[in-house]
Amino acid sequence: MSSSVPTTLEAAPYLDVADPSFSIRSQAVIDAREESWFARTPYGIAILRYDEVNALIRDQRLRQGSYAWPAHNKATGSFADWWLRMLLSREGADHSRLRRLANPAFSPKLVRKMTPEFQAMANELIDSFIDVGHCEFVSQFSEPYATQVICSLLGLPRSEWRGLAELAVDMGLALGVTFKQDEAKINAATDKLFGYAAMAVENLKKNGLGDDFLSMLVKANEEDKAALSDQELYDMIVLAIFGGIDTTRNQIALAMDTFIQHPEQWKLLGEQPDLARAAVEEVMRVRPTVTWVTREALEDFNFQGLEIKKGTTVHLFSQAAGTDPKAFENPEFDITAKRQPHFGFGAGAHHCIGHFIARGDMTEALSLLAQRLKGPSYNGEVTWLPDSGNTGATALPIKFDRGV
Repeated sequence: MSSSVPTTLEAAPYLDVADPSFSIRSQAVIDAREESWFARTPYGIAILRYDEVNALIRDQRLRQGSYAWPAHNKATGSFADWWLRMLLSREGADHSRLRRLANPAFSPKLVRKMTPEFQAMANELIDSFIDVGHCEFVSQFSEPYATQVICSLLGLPRSEWRGLAELAVDMGLALGVTFKQDEAKINAATDKLFGYAAMAVENLKKNGLGDDFLSMLVKANEEDKAALSDQELYDMIVLAIFGGIDTTRNQIALAMDTFIQHPEQWKLLGEQPDLARAAVEEVMRVRPTVTWVTREALEDFNFQGLEIKKGTTVHLFSQAAGTDPKAFENPEFDITAKRQPHFGFGAGAHHCIGHFIARGDMTEALSLLAQRLKGPSYNGEVTWLPDSGNTGATALPIKFDRGV
């Protein structure tokens, strides 16, 4: 591990992550990372380098930190209640119990079984715009694709995708700085998503359980309600909908934007589609939608000379860590390079439970897109969510030549 000064908060660089214009990729972050492995922020400490993020993301003296976000915003209602109950906000034995029960539903076996569905969805969407040579990539591909994957997981008609996507967007307002003023819209969307969860379970029970994602969760619930209660079952389904749509939509659009800036890499992927799995990992290293993960100190402790007090919020900057020149000899975007693991799915006890599904559906999407859309470039103004927290494009107009 690096041992760098400063070792006191007062002497560390300052990053104003509360500023709506703050960018995780700014020169200010690059300069701070060069100067120190940590920085001060209005919300606590930011960890900037790969080795330190890698150590602290697994450190058991820290707990998952974003559980406190609704309380920080003085928010109440169905979203705040769900946020505190759900898997991400649980710790210790309770968290392990829920993950153990849910793991079969998120298995690699399930992803392999769904691969033909991923391919069919991607091809159908590409077919809808390939002849005109341009599209608005978010609304015509990444959003419907991410949402149709979730519909398939839940056994809902793919035609339901638009309503689900809109609810996920409204619910996602809870993760922004306008949480309190958007509270009514957020809670209404949360209530409707729970309605979708109940409908999916009811449809499944009517048609019979299988070996699919939702059946695995329902079986765990039916076998032992003390182990997985009805409430926990619905909470898990809502998490799968909310987390699966928002992050995958953003990550696929970030991938397209990254490849437009590296056309030789896109050409290579089109020629060698078996590089798609590596392409997913490389995009998530340099341009993750989850640009930092949050932890909270459970006790006072010293880390590399820095005194961290109980209750301190610790932001682990996954984007800064993934591009740290101290950890990556050549950090430039390269889908053929052998890399250390990135933090786009977190790590440790709170490693994203849906990572097999996300990796699987994004791999198939990038493989087919690179073969079918040649030489993509911008075709108008790209608009963005803030370039920190959970980021992504809200509109990405592109043009391209037709491939296969």
